[in-house]
Amino acid sequence: MGYLKYVRELWKNPAETMPDLWRQRLIEWRQEPATVRIDRPTRLDRARSLGYKAKGGFVIVRQRTERGGRLREKFHGGRRPKHFRRLKIVGVNYQQVAEQRAQKKYPNCEVLNSYWVASDGNFHWHEVLLVDKEHPQILADPSLSWIARPQHKGRVYRGLTSAGKRTRGLFSKGKGSEKIRPSQRAHDRKAK
Repeated sequence: MGYLKYVRELWKNPAETMPDLWRQRLIEWRQEPATVRIDRPTRLDRARSLGYKAKGGFVIVRQRTERGGRLREKFHGGRRPKHFRRLKIVGVNYQQVAEQRAQKKYPNCEVLNSYWVASDGNFHWHEVLLVDKEHPQILADPSLSWIARPQHKGRVYRGLTSAGKRTRGLFSKGKGSEKIRPSQRAHDRKAK
């Protein structure tokens, strides 16, 4: 049995399996800036399963997002209270927001994928795997060179990462890759 299987077991419930380390990490991470570039992934098992390789051209970023509703912009025109709905931009999860913020910070890279690392009462932390599109080692690797092609530019903003596909309803998190498109309504109608 490989060592990554044991790492995966530890991360199923990290607050119970490694409580002291967990608490210490959260205290440190709260004091850091929202976007932090790190040398190696915190969850090696998850990073490897999402395509990470320990080679040049990979940038790993720990991104912090604040929990709670995200307000829409304030209306300039008048509204009665019933129609003054500003809370919750529906359809975007914290992971996708983290990916977009990391992409904004590193515009010369492309988001490959991301995964959850921690959360507390105020924040969520995700580690985002970014790939430098111009790096020679990336361009020489046939399993990664596809990301340098022009049709993959800005994939995080078009919902093409796994978090984006989940919000678009292309597959649900718990059911593997069960397709529920062209629309949820059509899928439900077909199932009856």
